[in-house]
Amino acid sequence: MAETNFDVIVVGGGPGGYVAAIRAAQLGLKSALVEKEHLGGICLNWGCIPTKALLRSAEVYHNMQHAAAFGLGAENVSFDLQKVVERSRGVSKQLSGGVGHLLKKNKVTVVDGYGKLLGGGKLAVEKDGKKIADLQGKHIIMATGARAKVFPNLQPDGKLIWTYKEALVPDVMPKSLLVIGSGAIGIEFASFFNTLGADVTVVEVVNKIMPFEDDEISAFAQKSMEKQGMKFKLGAMVKELKKGKNNVTAVIEKDGKTEEITIDRVITAVGVTPNTEEIGLDAAGVKLDDRGFIAIDDYCQTSAKGVYAIGDVAGAPCLAHKASHEGIICVEKIAGVKGVHAMDRSRIPACTYCNPQVASVGMTEAMAKEKGLKVKVGRFPFMGNGKAIALGEPEGLVKTIFDEKTGELLGAHMVGAEVTEMIQGFGIAKTLETTEEDLMHTIFPHPTLSEMMHESVLDAFGRAIHF
Repeated sequence: MAETNFDVIVVGGGPGGYVAAIRAAQLGLKSALVEKEHLGGICLNWGCIPTKALLRSAEVYHNMQHAAAFGLGAENVSFDLQKVVERSRGVSKQLSGGVGHLLKKNKVTVVDGYGKLLGGGKLAVEKDGKKIADLQGKHIIMATGARAKVFPNLQPDGKLIWTYKEALVPDVMPKSLLVIGSGAIGIEFASFFNTLGADVTVVEVVNKIMPFEDDEISAFAQKSMEKQGMKFKLGAMVKELKKGKNNVTAVIEKDGKTEEITIDRVITAVGVTPNTEEIGLDAAGVKLDDRGFIAIDDYCQTSAKGVYAIGDVAGAPCLAHKASHEGIICVEKIAGVKGVHAMDRSRIPACTYCNPQVASVGMTEAMAKEKGLKVKVGRFPFMGNGKAIALGEPEGLVKTIFDEKTGELLGAHMVGAEVTEMIQGFGIAKTLETTEEDLMHTIFPHPTLSEMMHESVLDAFGRAIHF
């Protein structure tokens, strides 16, 4: 390499890493990005983006199957799984190439290799087991991400027992499927395969699906998915997976009793493990927190001077938009930009792109009450909204939670069509610290789904017009 000294070196080219590298370059810092596999990281190549492409195919297929409800005709509706997968991979490839273009446009030096801290601002880069460069950086940002968590008794084999990677490029369409874990990854895959006709069972160790969502929203989503044929075993645990020639028998325990079910394929979606091994953390004096993630302060600084961490490797929530925002905060703090704000995790929206979609920001009703807050809760159902009915999407709910004393918006929770697009309205409201009065006085366009956001606020204070 012609240049080995940089102001900022970022290790990991995911949605946190490449954003941090570009922002550093925009601020006049000499910036390098080290990536061992593919630009865009897991999110763009094996996560957020390709799953949305798959889910879009499933949504179109679902709509075609119900064309008669819209006065349309579509006979002998079918799908080609290979082409569905090819489209998904094509979308990822296109966007990964776009990231490379952005890095080049912003004059970020991209190093193809595996980065390892040496301490003292030094980073060794290897490729295929051979050292290709020693880099020196005044500031080094670790954005190495996370991978699927694996339990010994639930070991994926890539054929019968899948992680998200195999589920994204299935070689067969399973007639029956077991999904272990009902977080965003598990539920999205369950929804995709269920829509395409698989007999799907979801096992979750706690007593609700999507454990971090509001109880009411979770229950609504579960009921809707059960109507679609999905089955749930909650408060249960998969103790063992017995592999057959072309199927798997799962031993499931609940309330001290066990049962066995045999399915074609299994998807394990039981969380993630941070990529902290073999990246030189000990050599650099970087400490981990009690959950095994890199410990950071409000501005992503680790225990080692000049070393930072962002994204999944720095802890939950493991979301792409959280990683990107951390990258911006981290770099702007390094550059001395005035007015940099620490991350407020209560303002990070969460989206699950299943059918029906689920989205939220801020506290759940239970969380607010646990904090001893007196709350006002508003609700508005999709069935009361003209646009939802016109779309043929009358199932859903918008729920808002306010502090009774101050009128502060504490949380917003939604289930139904397009709520992953709508939630950012409440995200902006929280960032601007709006009160119920601000939201009540905001004019929402008609007819839109967003009107339900307004009606939910009005309902919290006994002023709902249409419900």
